[in-house]
Amino acid sequence: MRIGNLFTDAAPPHEGERFDTILSHRNLVIERIVSSATVAAQEYVQAQDEWVLLVQGEAVLQVAGGSIFLKAGDHLFLPAGVPHRVTHTSDGAMWLAVHLHP
Repeated sequence: MRIGNLFTDAAPPHEGERFDTILSHRNLVIERIVSSATVAAQEYVQAQDEWVLLVQGEAVLQVAGGSIFLKAGDHLFLPAGVPHRVTHTSDGAMWLAVHLHP
C-alpha cells in the first residue's frame, strides 16, 4: 500500500495544466489536474466516461455548447463522447478526475 497526499507538489504550472496520475487500475484512472490561470481552450471528446471534482479554485467549462461555472466542491459527470473544454480557471485550481474506460 502507498499513502499519498493530494496537496503534495500541487503548485500550478506557469501556464496550462499539469496532469498527474494518482491511480491506474484495470479500466479506472484517477488524475489530479492542477491548472494555471492561463489554459488553452482545448476541446476533449473522450472515449471514456469522466467524473470531475473541483477540489479548489473556480473554473468555467463549455459542455455540449453551454457554459458551466464550477466552484470548489462542485462535481460533474461527463459521459463518453460529449465535447467539453475548460475555458477559464483560477490560478491553482485543482481537479480530481475519475476516468472509467470501456
